Amino acid sequence: MHRPGRRGIAGPVSFQGPRRIRPLSRKFAYLSLGGILLVLLAFWAAAYRHGPVKAVPGGPTAAAPNVGISDRDLANIDDRQQAKDSAVDYNMLDHRLTRLMDAPNMIGMAVGVVENGQIRFLKGYGETVAGSGDRVTPNTLFRWASVSKGVAADMVALLAHDGKLSLVEPVGRYAPSLKLPAGNENRATVADLLSHRLGLFSHANDNKLEEGQDPHLLRSMLAQLNPICPPGTCWAYQNVAYDAASEIVEKATGKTYEQAVRERIFGPLGMRSASLNRNALVGAPSWARPYTGGKHGKPVEVSDAYYRIPGAGGVNSSIKDLAIWMEAQMGLAPDVVPPDVLREVQTGRVATPGELGRMRKFRERVRSAQYGLGWRVYDYAGHRVIAHRGGVKGYRSLIMFDPALKSGVVALWNGSSSQAGGLEFEVMDMIYRLPPKDWLGLDEKPTPETPEEGNSASPDAGG
Repeated sequence: MHRPGRRGIAGPVSFQGPRRIRPLSRKFAYLSLGGILLVLLAFWAAAYRHGPVKAVPGGPTAAAPNVGISDRDLANIDDRQQAKDSAVDYNMLDHRLTRLMDAPNMIGMAVGVVENGQIRFLKGYGETVAGSGDRVTPNTLFRWASVSKGVAADMVALLAHDGKLSLVEPVGRYAPSLKLPAGNENRATVADLLSHRLGLFSHANDNKLEEGQDPHLLRSMLAQLNPICPPGTCWAYQNVAYDAASEIVEKATGKTYEQAVRERIFGPLGMRSASLNRNALVGAPSWARPYTGGKHGKPVEVSDAYYRIPGAGGVNSSIKDLAIWMEAQMGLAPDVVPPDVLREVQTGRVATPGELGRMRKFRERVRSAQYGLGWRVYDYAGHRVIAHRGGVKGYRSLIMFDPALKSGVVALWNGSSSQAGGLEFEVMDMIYRLPPKDWLGLDEKPTPETPEEGNSASPDAGG
């Protein structure tokens, strides 16, 4: 007679009770478990020491899949330059920039070109420190200076897009520290602030900022000045007053300006090197030291004056991230910077004829100049381009692009030379297939440098 067995199994199977684990098997299990715990402990220690494990940098983000360039594509960027729709002669551009770096006052420089919505040129030239052999690369950090103003304008316009503020309401409602003559903070709008139409004389209180005075105090002291016109009726470039934009952002979001910009703009766009403080610059693995003289001089100290008004001049980044920023302004990241926000900031609101005088060397190309919200708007040989320049002690920057063609150029350099400013005209001429001209002045005899913007007494006059 068979004992009951397991159903579905032929033949008798006797129940013998629980199986005992042999000592050797138990020892092996304990060793395996211990090994797993050691591996987990090692990962935990690495995370504790170095921070959370991050994705490999370089590629586009989920929020902005059409901007940026992966490390692999960057290594093979020559392939992009050979595209059939390329109008830019990248070999010629590289040759011209190499010649530019022979100038005695050019230390280091980084250049980026976007053509037809695609980053096709990213390259560093020269050194981070003259004579050091430490080469500038697409990942070297520089300061944006007044190119930062576009970030502040975009950020405020985004908050207006969200319904958290209005661009046509009095600026005093959102920026408590801003006090204008005759109580004009209750008449000037947020848009007037971002388009430099506050009725103040140019660069009001910049000298006191550079002396180390508190920007919030300096904004309240603007009430003591004599107005040059009613708000909204004339244009005069500002830095201290303009930074009321960062105060507006902080009040609307409940976060610091840097945190709000990082979460809303830099992070979603994949601008991994971008920051808004001095420590992030000088603590970077590769950063360009500021120079006010030539190659035989020494770098100067990094001033913190314009970091204290971050909305006006506080951004640092690599040329790669500045190129990504330009792509976003072309409308290639609508989930981050929507089309209606771009329309607000890139619409000319006031004529700036003085700008034409400053750019008299380029008048053959620039027929008219206006200012939008944090952005300049030019008629470039019949084409509408968006642009800005910047300058703080030891650094210069530029951005110029055609949003319709989704093509343009960005550049950063660690010096005070204005010669490199001709670069944007050489690139845009190629994009428009115009006859080439020596806008960089490589074939001209050297002439004394002249200040690029407004306050000639200050190297930090803006752009």
